[in-house]
Amino acid sequence: MKIDIKGTNLELTPAITEFIHEKIGSLSKFVGGFGVQGDDELSRHQSVEAFVEISRTTNHHRQGDVFKAEVNIKIGGRLIRAEKENVDVRTAIDLVQEELKAELKKEKGMQTAKFRKGARTVKRLLSISPLAWFKKEE
Repeated sequence: MKIDIKGTNLELTPAITEFIHEKIGSLSKFVGGFGVQGDDELSRHQSVEAFVEISRTTNHHRQGDVFKAEVNIKIGGRLIRAEKENVDVRTAIDLVQEELKAELKKEKGMQTAKFRKGARTVKRLLSISPLAWFKKEE
């Protein structure tokens, strides 16, 4: 998974960058099997891109939701997005990671359901005699 990090109104320290790579990179195990183009495991994970933006909403406030974490994950032609605000930048990243994990599981479940529905249809059509395919039932 390729991760691009952008900081707005905030200086990205190596510790925050490493934390982002650790948290968002752990989502790569949920990305597998999305029908991404590529022959091997390495090319599939490189075709997945995560755009992370960490920002400080205002420079003068010291209370309230000050930090915002926003992540866009591109998997093939799909875009999965999450955005959270919190007082602490690490907590905002954790919350975004949890939301993305739920979205990826939901997306994968829908894809699996569609595949199984198609398999049921094919199995039903194969069990019917070819002579009866276009015959009207009475």
